[in-house]
Amino acid sequence: MPKTLFKVDLTKPMDQQELPGHNRWHPDIPAVVSVNPGEVFRIECKDWTDGQIKNNDDPKDIEDVDLTVVHVLSGPIWVNGAQPGDILVVDLLDIGALQGDEWGFTGIFAKENGGGFLTDHFPKAAKAIWDFQGIYTSSRPKYRTKVLEPVDTADCGFLD
Repeated sequence: MPKTLFKVDLTKPMDQQELPGHNRWHPDIPAVVSVNPGEVFRIECKDWTDGQIKNNDDPKDIEDVDLTVVHVLSGPIWVNGAQPGDILVVDLLDIGALQGDEWGFTGIFAKENGGGFLTDHFPKAAKAIWDFQGIYTSSRPKYRTKVLEPVDTADCGFLD
């Protein structure tokens, strides 16, 4: 397994991590780690709400989410030798949930807390929890689907 450059403790907010993350991209935010071109490494991340949403069926956490502490990001990471304006190619070799934390959520925010473009139809907070099992996920209420599909790169291309 590659070396983990940015590790998170899911029981702590991002600003209390060993290496604190950030919540926006800005040139004044200093890098917390650096890598060499071609280096393979691992980065752990928290969900965008910084752990405010819990693995239960009660939408109260969606209703009360504090939107002033969202969009947490791991990093920044400096690429040695890179200069401003360089185009970098980043290959994602693997992606998945942290062990013991194999779940995700879909949320509908309450109209009183930011809402969304369908608040006239869905004014109250709601959420669905997704339990991951390998390449499959099932939601509460029960729905099961494949989340990872093999990609045939021969079928990929650019539109003119």
